[in-house]
Amino acid sequence: MALIELQDIYKTYEIGEISIPVLRGISLNIHEGDFVALMGTSGSGKTTLMNILGCLDHPTSGHFWFDGQDVVELSADDRAVLRNQKIGFVFQNFNLLPRTSALENVMMPLSYTMEHTSDREAHKRAEELLQRVGLGEHLDHEPSQLSGGQQQRVAIARALINHPPLLFADEPTGNLDSKTSEEVLGIFAQLNEKEGVTIILVTHDPNVAQHAKRIIRISDGVIEPEPMGHQSTAAEPGKALRSERPSAEKYGSGGFVARFRRMLRTVLNSLRRNVLRAALTTLGIVIGVAAVIAMMEIGRGSSSSIQRSIASMGANNVVILPGTASSGGVSFGAGSVMTLTPQDSDAIVNEAPAVRAAAPIVRARTQVIYGGKNWVPSAIYGTTPAYLDVREWPMADGETFTERDVRNASKVCVIGQRLVRELFEGENPIGKELRVQNVSFKVIGVLSSKGANMMGMDQDDILLAPWTTIKYRVTGNSVANVNQSAASSSGSGTSQAVNSLNQIYPTTQNSLYPAQSATQAADTPLPVRFTNVDQILAAARTTPEIPAAINQITQILRERHRIRPGEAEDFNLRDMTEMTKTLSSTTTMMTKLLLAVALISLVVGGVGIMNIMLVSVTERTREIGLRMAVGARGRNILQQFLVESVVLCFCGGAAGILLGRGISYLVTILLHWPTELSIDAVLAAFLVSATVGITFGYYPAWKASRLDPIMALRYE
Repeated sequence: MALIELQDIYKTYEIGEISIPVLRGISLNIHEGDFVALMGTSGSGKTTLMNILGCLDHPTSGHFWFDGQDVVELSADDRAVLRNQKIGFVFQNFNLLPRTSALENVMMPLSYTMEHTSDREAHKRAEELLQRVGLGEHLDHEPSQLSGGQQQRVAIARALINHPPLLFADEPTGNLDSKTSEEVLGIFAQLNEKEGVTIILVTHDPNVAQHAKRIIRISDGVIEPEPMGHQSTAAEPGKALRSERPSAEKYGSGGFVARFRRMLRTVLNSLRRNVLRAALTTLGIVIGVAAVIAMMEIGRGSSSSIQRSIASMGANNVVILPGTASSGGVSFGAGSVMTLTPQDSDAIVNEAPAVRAAAPIVRARTQVIYGGKNWVPSAIYGTTPAYLDVREWPMADGETFTERDVRNASKVCVIGQRLVRELFEGENPIGKELRVQNVSFKVIGVLSSKGANMMGMDQDDILLAPWTTIKYRVTGNSVANVNQSAASSSGSGTSQAVNSLNQIYPTTQNSLYPAQSATQAADTPLPVRFTNVDQILAAARTTPEIPAAINQITQILRERHRIRPGEAEDFNLRDMTEMTKTLSSTTTMMTKLLLAVALISLVVGGVGIMNIMLVSVTERTREIGLRMAVGARGRNILQQFLVESVVLCFCGGAAGILLGRGISYLVTILLHWPTELSIDAVLAAFLVSATVGITFGYYPAWKASRLDPIMALRYE
């Protein structure tokens, strides 16, 4: 029964407007087990006929049945499957992959088989074939380490790896000496006689053709008549050895993992063969990803540092001021009535979840004297130790005062850097005594430098002491004097109003009894000890929690001050939310700008990868043709080059992440710039790397998959 049957095969090449006929109505039968020598002079059409018989090319017209199925009707992918399953090729120039071991060269067709073959089985099969052709000791040798005969033996083993029933040998001895030629032809004879492999040998050498059982001569595209003893009986078209049509869908998804693993190994081997070029190709991605990582971490670190600086200057602070007194339509300004107490500060800390800390403040402004020098600080604050927590103000030297110092009204203080410069001139102030309003204070600590605040005022020009000390010793107020820090609500000193101490909160109205006159209230004072402060400074836990902190503080103070619904509040709240938002938006915009600049370098790197992959497709055209000849379909080539591009980008992305982290670390160590690890940037870098690989690698991969196997094999 005929394995191959041709009827009236014509092949015409169109070159521009010129038609060149190569095959002219060839009819031919080749049976299983034949050993056929196809002879002809150069230009006779024997190579074109072999390409058609090997399903590498298709005829212009005519019918071609292979093993009972019509090859002319098959798609390019179906012909590739047919080549992989039933045809083996031994080329004149060997067509071995450079810098690839003999074992891997032999296993290459298994990367495209539709059958499930494990890696272990593939290695075993390839090793057995190499041993059969006498190369058992050269499994790991590359083509450059093998002689011409050994390379041809590797090519024969590669052609037999899928157990094909048909073997094509195109001038297999053309590049070999006579002794090696005899050895190779002996291998063909053994395959034909002992294993029943059908062999079609294309040659122009009569001595080589004599080893075949049947000689077919072709001249000017027409087969010459054969001797009567060698003519074959034509089988009925389409009836000989019919088999199921090969199809990519036949085998389903079985063995997908094994095939993907082989493809990945093929990709890595391809990259390994050109390590320097692969490294240079990924350089653009490395630089782009490193720039993204470094810029994001520097930008995020700078943003966090700016936010911390803003917070330390009071951006997270809420200032609580006393209410405003008025008389006859005339307002006396904020703080003109006494409404805030130290207990209010304690209540805010204990009852407001959004508040991290709070501290009462009593202000004073007077001269500070040390030895023969004096200075008037811009701020003398009486407060509690919580003030430093509110302001996030660390100590540079010494220690701060304690709650016990506040209870005992101890004469200790903490000073800022400006006072150290103005009063002590380089001398260590710790343990020294200075005078404030003729009250001696012992310096127990020095604050770290903060610089100017958002209003341009020097924050280091400050003296902190227990609020009890400032209130009762420095300002001269006592517990008996109720209006210690607030000015008289009259504003002129001529008012006859007297505070009789019978109300803790002056705004509280008693509707059950008629109001007392000023004289009656003075004659019957109540023994209430009321101590007010000038303001309370509270710190929200985070900047976004400032509105919640304000709402909670407002509710707490209204309850404590017994303010009924609808009544005006006797306190005022101030915060710097708008300024914080402005600065935060500025830092965010700068970070995004840096990221955009870094992404431009990624795009440039992607263009570089596309260019190199296009060059790679051109350089590896013969390799692509070889892979198609052994059964690679278009999508296999597409996947290989696309995965190669993605692997390059992933490797470049990984190297870029390490480089970016290294740059970030060096910036912190050498330049002392703040940086902060950005997991988002790392994940984005990997995603962008994969996207760049797919986007810029698709066109070269698609171009490679569209190559014609014949044109690719002939490419020089």
